[in-house]
Amino acid sequence: MDALGEGLRNAISRLLHSTLADREAVRELVREIQRVLLSSDVNVELVLRLSENIEKRALEEELPPGVNRREHIVKIVYDELAKILGSKPRGLNIKPGQLNIVMLVGIQGSGKTTTAAKLARYLAKRGFKTGLVCADTFRLGAYEQLSQLADAAGVPFYGDVKGKSSVEVAKKGIEYFRGKGYDVVIVDTAGRHKNEADLMEEMKEIAKAINPTEIMLVVDGTLGQQAMAQARAFKETTDIGSIIVTKLDGTARGGGALSAVVATGAPIKFIGVGEKLEDIEAFDPVGFVGRLLGVGDLRALLEKVREAEIKPEKEDALSLLTGRFTLKDFYKWMEQARKMGPVGKLFELMGLSKVPKELKDVAEAKLDRWKVIMQSMTKEELENPKVLNKSRINRIARGSGTTPKEVKELIDQYFAAKKMVKVLGKRRMRGKGMPIRGVTPEQLERLVDKL
Repeated sequence: MDALGEGLRNAISRLLHSTLADREAVRELVREIQRVLLSSDVNVELVLRLSENIEKRALEEELPPGVNRREHIVKIVYDELAKILGSKPRGLNIKPGQLNIVMLVGIQGSGKTTTAAKLARYLAKRGFKTGLVCADTFRLGAYEQLSQLADAAGVPFYGDVKGKSSVEVAKKGIEYFRGKGYDVVIVDTAGRHKNEADLMEEMKEIAKAINPTEIMLVVDGTLGQQAMAQARAFKETTDIGSIIVTKLDGTARGGGALSAVVATGAPIKFIGVGEKLEDIEAFDPVGFVGRLLGVGDLRALLEKVREAEIKPEKEDALSLLTGRFTLKDFYKWMEQARKMGPVGKLFELMGLSKVPKELKDVAEAKLDRWKVIMQSMTKEELENPKVLNKSRINRIARGSGTTPKEVKELIDQYFAAKKMVKVLGKRRMRGKGMPIRGVTPEQLERLVDKL
């Protein structure tokens, strides 16, 4: 993903720093985007469709109120990429009160077996009773690998090392878990190539035999243009409902992921970002495109285009300026920082052109987890985090399905942010001719009234 993201960031940066965002600048941007996408092995048809849409909209659409042409063009680039990836996160369709069967398919070497264990661990950590089935009777070592991964993930496992029929093993695996209160069973199937007719037919037979709730295609993020043909072949054989993209860490370019989504019409629901069992993330299209484009204020830009300007509440502004805010206040400000709403205006007043990168980066990656952690805290702990000792932290981690390390990270970020924004507020007051010590409530209110 690095090469693709870096190329797109450079193209956007040149536009944002150009003297005029005229027709020639737009066409230069489109040519650069074409070059970057093609060099990252994104399908040619997809590249042409994207670039045509971007150029047409950039040259013909009227500017929304309060948005300059450069900002609008960046939003158009985002929109067109998001049309492929989806506009919002899409989770698994887990229906309560029944056994949900998730069947994983993909080519050899896509990381499917490891992904099966990652997904099982991910769901188990979120309270879903999850089991794993090894229906790969083709690859030597598949049974042993998934058995070991299941043990490491703390998830029950079924397989038949002597089984010859993948269809029969899959059916027996489902029956093994049925009626025992399981929410989800993940079935790992053999890796197969689009030209392997026998294996593709077997995949179809497995799907017919176990009637999966959802079939997930595992796509190697480094695959490039081959992803389009592979994804189409799988779609023609079985009803692909969603996609997991693996190997998006390191040198993975992500071009294959874009192509695969278009080929199947299925949304990306998870991405693999490392080799460890915990290295799986629910896919957030806005965050993914934002990282590709390297536009730190992407969410701000989208909000600016879509919504009217909102003025922050005076009490909230005062609490932030003085550094007197609780964990709940901190979460609210970080949530707003992620979309560059009122907090963006407040930081701008403090002399910053955008939300501090340290806070923004943390908010982007951790907010959803923090919300779960805070839901496991008492009112006293939310209002006075200083009471959080080791015992309380361990209790909160257990209750939220997270780790003590993650809870401590939230607490540390809270105190770091509290210290930083208080310093920033004082700097701003100094710039307004206000004394650092002995600032009166009236002086603070006059400052906030200028928001």
